Amino acid sequence: MSIKVENDLGSININKDVIANIAGSSAIECYGLVGMASRSTTSGIVNLLKKENLNKGVKIEETDEGLIIDLYVIIQFGTKISVVAENIIEKVRYNVENQTGLKVKKVNVNIEGVKVQE
Repeated sequence: MSIKVENDLGSININKDVIANIAGSSAIECYGLVGMASRSTTSGIVNLLKKENLNKGVKIEETDEGLIIDLYVIIQFGTKISVVAENIIEKVRYNVENQTGLKVKKVNVNIEGVKVQE
């Protein structure tokens, strides 16, 4: 699936996986985030994703008002969740909008677990 952007010079197709990689890479840089979790946690077991699979912890939805980005993350124990989530939202929104030119309507942070850093 891709998102099509039209302008005077032509059209640009941006694959949703590219946007998911930008969002996942931006989120992983934030302090207090241990890593991304897989979206399919119906079994109750959360899998920590490796750097090459960050897009599996991100869901992109396109609406008329802009993109809705859902992130599934694991937070470091002892950090203030609201501050970490706010930093993730700001950084992901900024990087996706600047690198793709698309409007981000909403960034949802879904905390799938808390992990003690070793």
